[in-house]
Amino acid sequence: MNQTFSLKERIKQIIILLVPILITQLSMFSMVFFNTIMSGKYNSSALAGVAIGASIWNPVFTGLSGILLAVSPIVAQRYGEGKKKEVATVVTHGILLGFVIALVVIVFGALFLNPILHLMNLPKAVQATAYKYLVGLGFGIIPLFIFNVLRSFIYGLGKTRVVMVILLISLPINFFLNYVLIFGKLGFPELGGGGAGFATSVTYWIITLMTAYIIHAQRPFSKYRIFVNLKRFSFEPCKEILKIGVPMGLSTFFETSMFAIVTLLISQYNVATIASYQSALNIVSFLYMIPLSVSMAQTVLVGYEVGANRLKDAKSYSWLGMYLSVFIALFAGGFVVLFRHEVAGFYSNEPAVIQLTAHFLIYALFFHISDAIQVTAQAALRGYKDVNIAFIMTLIAYWIICLPFGYFLAHVFHLGAKGFWIGLTIGLLAAGIGLSMRLLYIQRVKFIPAQVREVG
Repeated sequence: MNQTFSLKERIKQIIILLVPILITQLSMFSMVFFNTIMSGKYNSSALAGVAIGASIWNPVFTGLSGILLAVSPIVAQRYGEGKKKEVATVVTHGILLGFVIALVVIVFGALFLNPILHLMNLPKAVQATAYKYLVGLGFGIIPLFIFNVLRSFIYGLGKTRVVMVILLISLPINFFLNYVLIFGKLGFPELGGGGAGFATSVTYWIITLMTAYIIHAQRPFSKYRIFVNLKRFSFEPCKEILKIGVPMGLSTFFETSMFAIVTLLISQYNVATIASYQSALNIVSFLYMIPLSVSMAQTVLVGYEVGANRLKDAKSYSWLGMYLSVFIALFAGGFVVLFRHEVAGFYSNEPAVIQLTAHFLIYALFFHISDAIQVTAQAALRGYKDVNIAFIMTLIAYWIICLPFGYFLAHVFHLGAKGFWIGLTIGLLAAGIGLSMRLLYIQRVKFIPAQVREVG
C-alpha cells in the first residue's frame, strides 16, 4: 500500500486490493458450492445432511473467525505507524489464539454434537451424514483458524493477491478430493456426504501450509519473522485482539444466526415457498461477496491511513468504499431483477418456484443495497478500531428490529414470506443508518486532524 493524493489514485488503490479479495471470497464460496452440489449428486440424504451440518457450522465459524479477523485492522494500523516488531507480535499471538479457539470448538463438538443432532429429530440417514460431515470438518478446524490469522496478516500489509493465488490453486484440489471421497473413486473409501467434510479439511491443511511457507520464505512477509517467536506468550497482544475481535465476531454471529432463524420461520410454509426463498437467498449471498470484499479492503485501507495519521485519507476511503459498494449493488442487483425469471430458472424447473423466486428477487434488490451500506459502514469503523457501539447497533437492528418486524408483517399483515424479506431489509437499513451516523461521529469528534484540533 502507498499514500494516495487524488480520488483517482484512491479508487485505483481500493480496486487493487478489492479484486483479489473478491476472487478469494468467491473461491471459498465455491468450496461450499462443491460440497452441496456433489453431495446432492450422491443422493438426497447426503445433500440434506451436508446442508444441516453447514447450517450448524456456519454461525459458529463466522462468529469465531470474526474474532481472529481483528488481526487485519490492527496489523494495518501498526504497518501505517511503521511498527514492524509489533506487527509480528500481533500475528504470533493471533496464531496462538486461533489454535486455542479451535481446540475449544473441537472439545465442544465432541461433547455436544450428537445431542444437538438428536434434538433435531432428523431421519437416521440425514443425521448420520450430518455427523460424518461435521466430524470431517473437525479435522480442519485448527488449520482453518490459523489460516484466517495468516490471511488477515497478509491483507493488513495490502498484499491481497497472494491469498487469491493460493485459493485458486486449492479449488481443483478440493473438487478432486470431493469427487474421490464422496463417490469412492480411485481406491478411496466411499464416504458419501461425509466425504465432503474430510475433503474440505484436507484442503484447509493444504492452503494453510502453503500460506505459512510463503510467509516464512518470501519477502516482504519473511522479514517479520512470524514463526520465530511462537513460544513467547504475553496476554496483552491477545487482549487487544479480543477487545476488537469479540464485538466483531458477535456482530457476525448475530447476523448469520438471524438468517438461520428466518429460515426456520419460513420452513412453516409450503415447499415451493421454502425452495423459492432459499434460491433467492442463495443469489443474494452470492452478490454479497462484492460488498463484503469491498469492506475487507476498506478496513485495511482505513486502518493503514489512521496508523499513518493521515486522517483525511482515512475519511476519504471510508466513504469511497461505501459509495463504490452501493453503486455495484445497484448495478448487480438491478441486473438480477431485470433478468429475474432467467436467473430463477437456474435453480428450478417448476414454474411456481421460478415465479415466486423471481418475485422474491425484487425485494432482494432493496435488501442487497441495505446490506451493502451496513457492511461497508461497519468495515470503516473497524478500520478506526471502533467496534463496541457498532456491535450494539447491529444487535438492535438484527434482533430487535429485523426479526419482530418480519414476523409482524408476515403474520399480522398476512404478507407471508414477503414480510420476512421486508423485515430483513428494514433491519439492515436501520443498521446501515446507525453505523453511518456512528462513522460521522467518529470522524468529526474522535478522529480529527491535529491542525483542526489546535484551531478548535
